[in-house]
This record gives sequence, structure tokens and C-alpha cells, in this order.
Amino acid sequence: MTSDPTWISLLPPLLAIVLAIGTRQVYLSLAGGIWLGWTIMNGWNPLVGLAASVDALVDVFVDPGETRVLLFTLVIGALIATIESSGGVQGFTRWLEARDRVQTGRGARLLAVITGMIIFIESNITVLVAGSVARPLFDRYRISREKLAYLIDSTSAPICILIPLNAWGAYNLGILEGLGVDDALMVFVESIALNFYALAAVGLALFTAWSGWSPGAMKKAEERTRGGELLWPDATPLIDEGVLAPELAEGVEPRARNMIVPITVMVLAMPLGLWITGDGVITDGDGSTSVLWAVLLGLAAAWALLRTQGAASVDTLVRTGLKGAGGLVPLALILLLSLGIKDVASAMGTGPYVAQVTAGVIPPVIFLPLVFLVAAGIAFSTGTSWGTFGIMLPIAVPAAEALGLPLAPFVAASLSGGIFGDHCSPISDTTIISSMAAATDHIDHVRTQLPYALTGGAIAVVAFALVGATL
Repeated sequence: MTSDPTWISLLPPLLAIVLAIGTRQVYLSLAGGIWLGWTIMNGWNPLVGLAASVDALVDVFVDPGETRVLLFTLVIGALIATIESSGGVQGFTRWLEARDRVQTGRGARLLAVITGMIIFIESNITVLVAGSVARPLFDRYRISREKLAYLIDSTSAPICILIPLNAWGAYNLGILEGLGVDDALMVFVESIALNFYALAAVGLALFTAWSGWSPGAMKKAEERTRGGELLWPDATPLIDEGVLAPELAEGVEPRARNMIVPITVMVLAMPLGLWITGDGVITDGDGSTSVLWAVLLGLAAAWALLRTQGAASVDTLVRTGLKGAGGLVPLALILLLSLGIKDVASAMGTGPYVAQVTAGVIPPVIFLPLVFLVAAGIAFSTGTSWGTFGIMLPIAVPAAEALGLPLAPFVAASLSGGIFGDHCSPISDTTIISSMAAATDHIDHVRTQLPYALTGGAIAVVAFALVGATL
């Protein structure tokens, strides 16, 4: 990492953001940011910068955790395709409809939110499964796909950060323990009730699902969808929806358990994996390993069900799995590029520079809101909430200790700001994946989500100011 970062460190993420908004080409935008970063770090030589960019993307695979995240992306594609082709999602949808659970647009919206809240082990899994389950119902009841993308995005990272026993919790607990925090788990648990943006985002999603609230650009998207147009004429869905909604295998009868059982196995396997990899201590577990094994076990459960039912041969299962994995190669590529731009930002010191220029001698009453806003700025610029946590927690926690203040509010402000900035950023992997899962245009998702995110951000700023006034 650069020891003395300057304003130049802002150029790569800014280029990626501008290109994403201006060209609607996410791959080009991320690749352009990576190339510019390595060009700057190699004396502004564009050819050397290009070679260094390629080497940097290859080096992503040196990190076992990042490699496991990429592998998990392919496995989750195989799992979703298997569940879809087995009739699991259709069976679950019919089961709900047969019991008058989902027969209205409100029911479809609530289903998307509840699904996102139940599947809390990893944000990418949350949005992909919730999108697959709810998208057909949203199309049927003429609710915009932009609203689906917003609802599943708002119940992915915001839910995951409120749960200690998942990959997000394990990651942040590791940082806190590395900072020497006594009883890191208790500090993290105490921070949950103070994580005002995450709580506001989930609350707004529930309110929107119930009421259908559609501010700004979302209102126009809803009117377009009610008129029979799924997307704007110039929009480009971020993924082939046929990948996540393949035709049922011949002779397969839709059964709800073909979705419920694999998902349940996956959810239960996550804390078990943390317990095993942590040698009996869940908080010491390896998040990326546990997530990967949880998805693999979910896929194995889906295959076992179909073989027991005689609904698919081994050859069919393999072919379906490969088709699903292949369909999410674009997602794996975007994740690879996201990790690449995160490494560029880390090498150039983007996050520390943003923190340096916004920090200073300030009254305690505005310290918490400032931590929240600085974290939000870093997350928006880098497109990664996890990277923001790694930057902000080592700044905010020692500062709170030096001032003799409780740690939980500062942990909450760092995490909350990271989620807020990530939620607003067009280069965030979770935002991108939400567009994919809803099969909608990415920039349309960003534009329609912003009013909700900014509302939640304003609530959080006020709440952190009130808490800061009591410290």
C-alpha cells in the first residue's frame, strides 16, 4: 500500500464510476479503473499498466479466500439451475399460491423481502435465490424488476451485517480480534442495535413491500411495467434470465421440497462450517470456506433428492449444473474485476486518503456521523463494503479507545457507513449481482434505488448524531 497517498489515488475508482454511469458497461468500467490504477503506479506507461493489470487479476487467485469466493459463484449457479430445473421454485410458488400466500403484488413483494431475510448466510446467495424465487411473480403481477432488484439488494448485505454467525460476522470479528478488542463477539452484538443504516434499509424495504412506495424514478418504472413493458427500450438486462429459469427436466413434478431442503441444508451448514473450521469456536471459523462448503452441501442435497425421486440421471444433473455454473461466469468475471479494483485501491491508498482528508479535530457530537460518512465515501469510491470495514475499523476503534468512549457505536458507524456507500455505488458487487438476479438493467437499478438508500442514509446520520450527543 502507498505510504503517503494523494488525490491521484481517487482516479481509478472515479473512472470506474463515471464509465459505469456513462457507458452502462460494467465490465469495461471496472477493467478501465484497474488499468488506470496500474498505469499510474507504473510511471503512467499505459502498456506496462496493461501488463500489470493482467498480472494483478491473476494474483487474485493467490488468495485462497478470494478464490473460494469465485468458486462459490460457480457452485451457486449450479445449485440455482438444479433447483429451478427440478421444479423446486415452481413447486414452492405453487405451494404459496395454493394457500393464498402469494396472490397479489403485495404478496410477491413481501415474498422477496422475507426470502432475503431468511437466507442470511451470504449476500450473493441471498440476492440470487430471492431473485429466482420472486422474479416470475413480479412479472406476473406487473411489478417492476427495478423494484425487485431494490428489495433483494436491501435485504442482502443489510441483513447479513446484522447476523454474527455468517461470513460477514466472521470477517468483522476477525478484524476486531486483530485490533485486540476484548470480547469482540459481545462488542459486535452490541453494535447490531446501533447499525442504523442496515436497520433503516430493512425497515424501508418492509414498508415498501407492504405499501408499494415508489419515489422518483421507481414510480416511472412501475408505470412502465403496469403498461406491459418489463424494461425500458434501451435497457440491457445484466444476465440471460434463461440461465436462472431453465425449462423443467422431462417428467419432473414441481415440488416445494426440491427447493426448501437444499436451501435449509445450506443455511444450517454455514454455522456448522464456522464451528468446524474454528475448532469448536464459531467466531474463529473461516467464512469463505464455510460458505463454499455450505453451497456444495446444498447442491449435494438437491442432487440426492432428484436421484431419490428418479427425476434425473447423473448425466442430466451434471449437465444442468454445468449450464448453471456457465451461466454465472459473467458474475464470476465481475467479481474478479471487483476484487481487482479493490486491490488497486488498496495499493494506491484510496481509502486511507479519503479518511485523511475528511478526518480532523472534531467535537464528539459529530464524531459518529463523520465516521459513518467517511466509511460511506470509501465504500462508494471502492465499491466494497468489506474493504471499507478493513480500513475504517482500525481507525475508528483505536480512536474510540483513546477517547475513552464505548466501542460498539463506532463499530456500528463503520459497518453502517460501509453498507450505505456500497448500497449506493454502481461498482459494488452486491449492487451488480442484484441487477443480475432481477434480470434488469444495472444503471436503472442504481438510479431507482438511490432515493431509498439516501433516505436510509439520512436517518442513519441523525441517529448517529443523537447517540454521539449522549456519549
